[in-house]
Amino acid sequence: MPLSGAIALHAAESPHAPAFRMESRVFSFEELAADAGRMLYAIERTAAQATRQSVLSGRARLIALEIGNHPLFAAAFIAATAGGNCAALIDPHLPEATRRRMKAQLRPEIVIRPDGDLLRVEVPSAGQSHALDAFSGSLPLQVGDGAEPFLVVFTSGTTGEPKAIVRDRRSWRISLEAGQSFFGIGPETTTYAPGPLAHGLTLYALAECLWAGAEFIGAAHFEPRPALNEIAERNVKRLVLVPTMLRRLCAEARGRAWNSVEKITSAGAKLTPADRQAARRTFPGAAVTEYYGASELGFITCSGAADRHGPTAVGRAFPGVRLAILDDDGNTLPQGETGTIFVESELISDGYIGARDGAGFRRQGALGTVGDLGFLDADGTLHLIGRAGGMLLSGGNNIYPSEVEAVMMAAAGVEAVCVFGLDHPELGSELAAIIQPNGSFDRAALARHLADALPRYKHPRKIWLCRHMPMTASGKVAAKELRQWIAEENPALERLI
Repeated sequence: MPLSGAIALHAAESPHAPAFRMESRVFSFEELAADAGRMLYAIERTAAQATRQSVLSGRARLIALEIGNHPLFAAAFIAATAGGNCAALIDPHLPEATRRRMKAQLRPEIVIRPDGDLLRVEVPSAGQSHALDAFSGSLPLQVGDGAEPFLVVFTSGTTGEPKAIVRDRRSWRISLEAGQSFFGIGPETTTYAPGPLAHGLTLYALAECLWAGAEFIGAAHFEPRPALNEIAERNVKRLVLVPTMLRRLCAEARGRAWNSVEKITSAGAKLTPADRQAARRTFPGAAVTEYYGASELGFITCSGAADRHGPTAVGRAFPGVRLAILDDDGNTLPQGETGTIFVESELISDGYIGARDGAGFRRQGALGTVGDLGFLDADGTLHLIGRAGGMLLSGGNNIYPSEVEAVMMAAAGVEAVCVFGLDHPELGSELAAIIQPNGSFDRAALARHLADALPRYKHPRKIWLCRHMPMTASGKVAAKELRQWIAEENPALERLI
């Protein structure tokens, strides 16, 4: 069933059930459908003012949502994807210059921006801007065709300019059906997901909750103490969040248990053994599921309590997904041999919008890849080693920083880590790392851990400690900022070796 159709159904069958909660505002399914209908009316009225088509060239009307975690996000998202509309999500936390370039690439017919507690509907090509409360009409939530563009999201841009990825309606419907079955989501599965709604993990959690008739609880800004209070007060059954958020929740809990939580879904980075232990103490009744995926490919692998959790293991194929490891010539590699990870799946996106830089997503027949490298072991567990193009050459040795990061994250006392290469006149690159330690960090123990897990040439030659890592809005380490800190000898970094 299409998302807009699901909202209309829940509004008719369970009108007063809570659907979307953000800070102190809560919307029932009836209220959410009504607000979305009014926004759809405003979009239809203002779209006629547009003097140019978007980059989609008439395949769908493109509505850019530049509103972040606003209380009206859910209603705006439903309206912006209803009928023949396609939503493009632009994170307002990105630098203004980056957002300008993103909008210049997309040329959306309409941009929706915050206006205090309400929203504004802008028509960039006509220079028009309208307050949402200036429109009093409403439209029913039409259902779009399965082949139409439905959603445009951007890659994180941690190593370059964000790339626009387009998804069609059919792939999302299949994904929601698969996710509801796999994650066991029903109307009773109250979900707390405090990340940015402009990013894939939290956005998908919102969509799957609304589709299943479950309540979604978000946060304008994530803070662990208010988050724990919300979990207890709302009797939350499921958490969807990145590992850094889970760590902060568990640290803030200080040994207390939150027993309502039955499921934890984590993605974006690997959970460490320490993360899993902390989660068991804080949420003793929760089954923890990790998944590895990509905006371009959808779900790739998943792992639960019974699966292998080594530093590089990311689980086995998600239901309906086939994995293949290929060499540079497109030949299938045997178990244990590292090559490019390819995916065959109905969840694969339509690819990038605009010019390509030769990196990232590409197809080979029915298979797709984003250039990640890894291998499959005997039981089908996928091991993620690094990204093609992310390899560095140090003293004639090939090193993937992500592999070293995974090993270091498994060491006691390591809260977060960023590994990268620095220019070196003789080696070409030398491996460097910045560690955020916790109270149990011990330099000698780290050295022993590295010696046991990695050959000497994969040990970082330079290591700094950073008590408070800079983070992106999505909860990942801000690697660009850390490199800048090294260049400017920022006092936040303490040289270890």
